[in-house]
Amino acid sequence: MLDGHLLLGWLSFTLVVLVFYLPPPSAAYFGLTGNEPLSILPLNSLPEENVGRAHYKLCDRLKLEKKQRRMCRRDPGVAETLREAITMSAQECQYQFRFERWNCTLEGRHRANMLKRGFKETAFLYAISSAGLTHAMAKACSAGRMDRCTCDEAPDLENRKAWQWGGCGDNLKYANKFVKDFLGKRSNKDLRAHVDMHNTNVGLKVIKAGVDTTCKCHGVSGSCTIRTCWRQLKPFHEVGKQLKQRYETSVKVGSSTNEATGEGDISPSGRSQQPPLPPPALPQLNEQIPRTVNLLHIEDSPSFCRPSKYSSGTTARKCYKDKNCDAICCGRGHNTQSREVTRPCQCQVRWCCYVECKQCTQREEVYTCKG
Repeated sequence: MLDGHLLLGWLSFTLVVLVFYLPPPSAAYFGLTGNEPLSILPLNSLPEENVGRAHYKLCDRLKLEKKQRRMCRRDPGVAETLREAITMSAQECQYQFRFERWNCTLEGRHRANMLKRGFKETAFLYAISSAGLTHAMAKACSAGRMDRCTCDEAPDLENRKAWQWGGCGDNLKYANKFVKDFLGKRSNKDLRAHVDMHNTNVGLKVIKAGVDTTCKCHGVSGSCTIRTCWRQLKPFHEVGKQLKQRYETSVKVGSSTNEATGEGDISPSGRSQQPPLPPPALPQLNEQIPRTVNLLHIEDSPSFCRPSKYSSGTTARKCYKDKNCDAICCGRGHNTQSREVTRPCQCQVRWCCYVECKQCTQREEVYTCKG
């Protein structure tokens, strides 16, 4: 049975053609787990008589478990919201890691191998995915795209008596309830399960903490006789930035076994094995999970410098001189290419709203990592 962690499959999403190549179901994560390529249906371009059932097809193609498919089908807005969350999470992940050796490209076998491990990158995928689904659902409610939810109706502000609640707030309360119900509960019998759940919850907490109150004044001559206020989520880019910071300070937790791979004890490399001693009393599982707002991981990440089963390496990756070439190219150096580019320049505003620009040609240098 799938464990309900939607997002890890999402982030392998190919942004240009909107086609997914997905791994088989795994006990370590829940995702869009079909084996066949998945084409996202353009719901808004279908004939009107077919729109009512179009989301059924998308829900079926997502290969959800029974309960999730039922939740997807019962509200036409859910399928479209899932698609939006996929796109948003994938784009934000790639943006946050655009200057890193691992740039959030999960293609083919790299994706499946990455998701089997307990790296800090995997932790980020859990968090950004749960955050993306919550954010997209809350926005869909306030935008009127859902049948089962509308605007936020629970301001819970300290001075709510002085304010007239109005506008249309993002319905975070419904979004949180939906996501928790949609992802479901899973067994927390091992360390990996606890870590995955923790990282999922980190994404939810960052969303919850990122709520701003927006107000507008109404009254004669600009006076603030009545103030209309509503709550809005911060832009998802701000969420991604906070999760990236928590990735940077991710905390490693240990265990007597390698829960990330299901293998037994990990012994130091290159050392002979001594006769096994009686194992010391291990701490309770809950004691192994620190109370922290940061992400948690189980294993140290690979370097991602050379092609491996986790990434295609950094050969030919574009870098920025004096900024990240040394780090991304792993000390191998970089190639420099010169090219001509034409861009608008010397722009001037004509009349009220017409901008006139010249076309200027200049040479620029492009740096790519050596092999």
